Amino acid sequence: MTPHCILTAWHAHEQEVRAFLVTRLDSSDQVDDVLQELFLKLARQNTAFCTVQNPRAWLFRVVRNYLIDRQRTAKTFVEINLDTELPLNSDEPPALVKLEACLLRNLTELCEQDQSVIEHCDLHGQTQQRYAQQHELTLSAVKSRLLRARQRLREKIIINCQVEFNEHGQVCCHVPR
Repeated sequence: MTPHCILTAWHAHEQEVRAFLVTRLDSSDQVDDVLQELFLKLARQNTAFCTVQNPRAWLFRVVRNYLIDRQRTAKTFVEINLDTELPLNSDEPPALVKLEACLLRNLTELCEQDQSVIEHCDLHGQTQQRYAQQHELTLSAVKSRLLRARQRLREKIIINCQVEFNEHGQVCCHVPR
């Protein structure tokens, strides 16, 4: 049985929360879904909710957090017509694939510390935490080293391979040395 304090708070503030959601969601079905989720969270509090000093603030905080989480996890899909937007049967590999040889060549020109952190964390997929443990470093030290090593490698690749970027910031072409 739902405690009286929950039902009282819900009846007192449901319409206000609904109005808040209507301005932020696309359809009434979405509003109803979020209200249902909110009520379930409220019901899970059971008698602990009765000690909440400001039920209205609690309801709005929970609904705002729910909307933020929902936005973070939302996936946007873009429909692409492959027939018109991508070239078919291109014998030429993409510029980024051709850049791999240049990347590996320039990686060997970095200091041993930079090579190690990039090879382990970026090329071999080792976690930064694991790398830190193996090399007796703090996690923040590994993050800093990896960031600086990536920046130095990027600078070398741009200069040595004459990398050019398109209007979207993606590699469009390069001239390997």
